[in-house]
Amino acid sequence: MHQLKRLRSSIDFLALKNDQYPMFASREDAGRRLGHYLLEKDIRPDVVLGLPRGGVIVAAEVANILQVPLDVVVVRKIGHPLHREFAVGALAEPDVVVLDDSVVGHNPLVRMQLKHVIAEEQERLERYGKTFHRDGLPDLTNKAVLLVDDGLATGATTEAAVEAVKRKGARMVIVAAPVASTNAVERLSRVADEVRILIVDPDFDAVGRYYESFSQTTDEEVLNLLHARVPNPHSA
Repeated sequence: MHQLKRLRSSIDFLALKNDQYPMFASREDAGRRLGHYLLEKDIRPDVVLGLPRGGVIVAAEVANILQVPLDVVVVRKIGHPLHREFAVGALAEPDVVVLDDSVVGHNPLVRMQLKHVIAEEQERLERYGKTFHRDGLPDLTNKAVLLVDDGLATGATTEAAVEAVKRKGARMVIVAAPVASTNAVERLSRVADEVRILIVDPDFDAVGRYYESFSQTTDEEVLNLLHARVPNPHSA
C-alpha cells in the first residue's frame, strides 16, 4: 500500500473538460510539450522507448529534448475473439503476454479461440520486431527506461511493455504520455516506478480526440526517426 501511494504521488495531471478538445496540434507538438515537462521535472532516463507506431513520433521529440537515445519496444493488442476491437490484453516483444482473465472469462470455446488470436498477434509482433530492430530490444541492463506513447486508453499494451523492459534488466521504468484515462494511470502505477502524464481525463474517449492532427503513422516514418537519432555517448 505504501508503495502504491508513493507511485501515485509521482502522477501529475491537469483537469480537462470534454469541451476542451483537442489539446495538441499534432504528435510532434505533444512530444515537445511532454519533453519540456519531463525536463522541468528532472526526469533523466538513459533511453527513451516509443511504442510503435504513433508513440514513436511523440517519443522522438521527447528523446531530442532530453538528449538521450531513441528506440522502440514493439507491442500488440490482444482483442476478444468475439469482438476483436475490445482489448483483453497485450503482447510485447519478445514473449510477454498480459491478459485480463476477468474479462476473458472461463468459457472453453472462447479460450480456444483466444489462443488463435494470440498466435496471430504473435506473428505480427515478430514481423514488426524484424522491421524496427532485427536484434530485438536493446540492452537495458541497469538502465532507467522511459516508455512513451501518444495516449493511454486502457494501459494494457503499455503494461506489457513495462514487463518486457523489466525482463531486460532495467533498474527503473518510467511511463509517460501526453494524455491518459484515469484507469490507465491507476493500472500502470502498479507496475511502473513512475507515471508522468500531462492530462489525465476521467471522461477519456479515444486518443485521437485530443489531437487536431492524428493521421496514421507509417513504418517508414518510424524507421526514419530511429535512423535520425544519434545515440548520446554520455547516456550509456
